[in-house]
Amino acid sequence: MPTTPYWKLSSFYFFYFASIGAFVPYWGLFLRDEGFTPGQIGELMAIIMATKIIAPNVWGWLADRTGQRTRIIRLAALLALVAFAGVTLHTGYWWVAAIMAVFSFFWNAALPQYEALTLNRLGGRTHRYAHIRLWGSIGFIASVALLGPLFERVDVAILPWIVLGMLAALWVSTLTVSEGPASPHARDMSVSLAATLRRPQVLGLLIACFMMQASHGPYYAFFTIYLEDNGYSRTMAGQLWALGVLAEVAVFLMMHRWLPYFGAWRLLLVAIGVTAVRWWLLASMPQVLPVMLLTQVMHAASYGLYHAAAISLIHEYFPGRLQGRGQALYSSLSFGLGGALGSLASGYVWDGIGPSWVYVMASGLATAGLAAAWFGMRASLSRRA
Repeated sequence: MPTTPYWKLSSFYFFYFASIGAFVPYWGLFLRDEGFTPGQIGELMAIIMATKIIAPNVWGWLADRTGQRTRIIRLAALLALVAFAGVTLHTGYWWVAAIMAVFSFFWNAALPQYEALTLNRLGGRTHRYAHIRLWGSIGFIASVALLGPLFERVDVAILPWIVLGMLAALWVSTLTVSEGPASPHARDMSVSLAATLRRPQVLGLLIACFMMQASHGPYYAFFTIYLEDNGYSRTMAGQLWALGVLAEVAVFLMMHRWLPYFGAWRLLLVAIGVTAVRWWLLASMPQVLPVMLLTQVMHAASYGLYHAAAISLIHEYFPGRLQGRGQALYSSLSFGLGGALGSLASGYVWDGIGPSWVYVMASGLATAGLAAAWFGMRASLSRRA
């Protein structure tokens, strides 16, 4: 196990993803109740994703340059808390847009650096990462499952205060983790970022990750609203979100066996293929509860299998002093640029064509990601031959 106690590494993931469990499923509902249109909701969600394009790379460069990764994580968590407090003051469109930009610039900075810190602490046992990361999934489940029934009884207007409480707990959790020993390759200047990015398997991986997260844009921005429009209660919506992440936890518990046995590339291909089918089912049969239950169980592949495989490959291809920037690049290109464009496009498709079409679009994006992942895996195999 890592030199830092298990619970210390896990607590950050628990509170970080508990805040996501409060924010992502219900933020669209909060905005709609405040009078925002679907197009505006898509734009505001895109802002949060768009800051991931820049923020992780800025903070990743700074962390790799200074070696002060833990201090950067603490500062980012604190400033995210302070920035988000602005939502409680006013809810005009431009004010909320500005708050989302500032808040997410810091919020999006913390996770990639913490991923690098965790993988560093695990050393040669990176396949055990999923056992620590699963506590993030547990935090998400607890948050989303409790808030669904709560918002049946009280106004969703209290959501910002709930998120603030979770962000405060997140910041406190960062105070329990120390920097620890440097990576044995931290001063290795022979590894070039430009040379790494020119490798075809790295290009295939990054394009696949971009397409995969672009396909998730409609899910994160509109899934709860989509459920409500198809007759589901907020309690049921919360339970469906929780089911998806519960399935993800089951995968995380198995990844320490699957990664060495199957290999990260094969698992990545399976994850993206399942995701393409998932979005097609969501577009086709949203009012059929058994199908909706199945699509949420498929989240085990869409996120759990995908993320564990992708982050393992990123850690492999970006060693030593490139670790911080590698995790930042993964976050910014996939969750950032991909998520932003997916959210933005989904708002316009929802308004212009219809709700179900956003998931048809998502299925097409995932299929394109599958082709990119296949290219990356073939390039990786040919290099080893």
